[in-house]
Amino acid sequence: MPASPTATPDHIKDVNTRYHDAAADSYDSKWGIDFGEIGQEQVASKLRRTMGGKMPEPFGDALEIGAGTGYFSLNLASQGLIEHLTATDISPGMLRSLEKTAGSLGVPVTTVVTEAEVLPFEDESFDVVLGHAVLHHIPDLDSAFSEFLRVLRPGGSIVFCGEPSRYGDRLAAVPKRTGHLLAPVWRRLIQATELQHTEEELADDEHRLEPEVDVHAFVPADLRAIPPRAGFEHTRVRGEELVANVWGWGMRSMEATAAPDTIPIPWRNFAYRSYLGFQKVDQAILEPYLPAELFYNPLLSAKKPE
Repeated sequence: MPASPTATPDHIKDVNTRYHDAAADSYDSKWGIDFGEIGQEQVASKLRRTMGGKMPEPFGDALEIGAGTGYFSLNLASQGLIEHLTATDISPGMLRSLEKTAGSLGVPVTTVVTEAEVLPFEDESFDVVLGHAVLHHIPDLDSAFSEFLRVLRPGGSIVFCGEPSRYGDRLAAVPKRTGHLLAPVWRRLIQATELQHTEEELADDEHRLEPEVDVHAFVPADLRAIPPRAGFEHTRVRGEELVANVWGWGMRSMEATAAPDTIPIPWRNFAYRSYLGFQKVDQAILEPYLPAELFYNPLLSAKKPE
């Protein structure tokens, strides 16, 4: 459920800051974020497909918007695809988590707490502006894209992945309901315990504010129109995940009803590896041939004129 259409930009930003601060410590485990070989392969594949099927040369100076705990940028930097990384987020808690992970990976990073619509950087400071699952949190996208253009050097690129589509949200509703209905049977089969939230947990910011943090669900036409308005050229939008989306949301909906420490490791391995398998089906068979409108995540890239 997205934020109210009457919510002000200041309210949306406040909610996003408080929610992501509260969620920062558990975010990676909740969403299965990996900073090893699997995570690196995932983000490299996203980058390659977003850029038209060819892996670009390593970026010199990269700016990530809404970096969160660093899934996208740290996995790219770990492979040498980013030389100098600046990670931004509206949530200080998320950036503290990112810094901790960057330290463990040996990846140098500069972190800056800022919103996307007013970036505290000089003109033409970066070779790429990138993000993952961030645009749908930003109230004023036209202002944000104008800032992306300003801080990019001529010929620089924007790369955004993992954004929810309007059709994908509707599609995901079916496996979510199915997973919820099957959850009691599933818990008995794997001998997991039903998750019980305390009153304190239900009242904390992570649980209470989650329904309000999303602002947009895109159709590809939305994303094709925004960059040219800001001055970008060569805008490209393609789709990501169809079968994997259906499977993944069904699995996640069941798992969300169980106490995490009672879910057996073999089940977790099966759920995760099967999801990765369906991702490969999407990439090899569906994504190259079906229109972007059918998929759960649009992938967006564009360039600043030389």
